[in-house]
Amino acid sequence: MPELPEAENIARALARVLPGRRITRVEIFSPAMRTPLEPLAAAGLPGRRFTAVRRRARYVVAALDDGRGILMHFGMSGVVRVEPAEVPKRKHEHLFIHLDDGRAFRFECTRRFSVCEVHPLTGSGFPACLDRLGVEPLGDDFSGESLFAAAKGRRGCIKNFIMENSVVVGVGNIYSAESLFAAGIDPRRPAGSLSRRECRTLAAAIRDILSRAIDAGGTTVSDFLNVDGSEGKFAQELRVYGRDGEACPRCGATIERCVLGGRSAFFCPRCMH
Repeated sequence: MPELPEAENIARALARVLPGRRITRVEIFSPAMRTPLEPLAAAGLPGRRFTAVRRRARYVVAALDDGRGILMHFGMSGVVRVEPAEVPKRKHEHLFIHLDDGRAFRFECTRRFSVCEVHPLTGSGFPACLDRLGVEPLGDDFSGESLFAAAKGRRGCIKNFIMENSVVVGVGNIYSAESLFAAGIDPRRPAGSLSRRECRTLAAAIRDILSRAIDAGGTTVSDFLNVDGSEGKFAQELRVYGRDGEACPRCGATIERCVLGGRSAFFCPRCMH
């Protein structure tokens, strides 16, 4: 599933091509992905111009000149492109938003778990439905101190804790595994057992891992593609995720896998604490 670095790369790519473009027509080829698509055709989009593209957590919002925005989430296999409308439609493309330069914003999703909806925007520049989300891990509000305060008294494992969107957004399964390994913290430990110092180390690791993944174009381990069709290159830098049975790159012990909250966790039993 695309996580924060993948959404950030999509937002940056769309921000280079959508602002200033006027919508001329909307074509819907499927009734729904995760939610119905027909409302897009009835939303009065032709004539509207895109003004900005922003990311919040794993969501991307393309703002319009009438105070609304197109909210996107990419589910398990969502791919968006801006390319000439005459390029033959792909089998799993469900939506074309035609632009005034002859190109179209095209939304493809093989598994149909993605979202593309029109919402009014609040003063934050995002729909109200995103207001409940936690802090951005690359923003000023996220720190070791904030993580330590939020974790106090929490008995659930630290891996699941940092994946909670009410705590910090966008740290999914891949990046939680890599961040915990970088910080030397066992993913099975209760969140409330971490010291203030460990929380500072973990917060720094989360920032570093996410920043590096953004620079690498995200991580492709299954279906994810960037707007230009390229795969995320951070998969080449993964040190523990998906590497159970291999040697730990830090100490040489065998990387293990366990299941926490229904999701796979990868760790080194020797050098984690």
